[in-house]
Amino acid sequence: MTPRQRMAAICALAAGGLVTGAGTYLGLVTGAISLDLGIGRRTRPLGPIDVRIAAPREVVFDVVTAPYAERTTRAMQEKVRVLDRGTDMLLAAHYTSIRGRLRATTVETVRFTRPERVDFRLVRGPVPYVVESFDLEGDGGDTRLRYTGELGTDLWRLGQRWGDLVAARWEVAVKASLDAVTVESEWRHRSGTRP
Repeated sequence: MTPRQRMAAICALAAGGLVTGAGTYLGLVTGAISLDLGIGRRTRPLGPIDVRIAAPREVVFDVVTAPYAERTTRAMQEKVRVLDRGTDMLLAAHYTSIRGRLRATTVETVRFTRPERVDFRLVRGPVPYVVESFDLEGDGGDTRLRYTGELGTDLWRLGQRWGDLVAARWEVAVKASLDAVTVESEWRHRSGTRP
């Protein structure tokens, strides 16, 4: 093999590595590739995020669970799609915009304990393990909603760094959802509107 052929082979390998790396990264970020190796697992907390909502707990619970109702609005279908429904649990795909047209898809089980709790468990996503909950506590005519969770990654420190990146974006998405829940709950309470 001539030096020129060796250089071409090295360049081809490097280009292949870059394409593979970029594809793997996009697959992980969007949730298309879900790696659960079970080695070197590290967990970290998500939240807590506390929100005070000027609406009764039942109204807030209805707003939180609205995207999972039998009939969801067209706007919500772009964010949540129920894949399977059981008597006490459902399986839903959640869509989150990342950048431009790129969006992440997570698949989670969702359990409802009316009117005080909603639990989520990740089935497929950018990390192998996430459990979360929304706890609703009545406080006079208001509601205190507390979000807590735990996110886990594999591969020791490397996975921990990935988990920190994912957790930061995850919490931003949750905070945006809680802001929307607050606005909708308070509007429904003021106007007397029920789903």
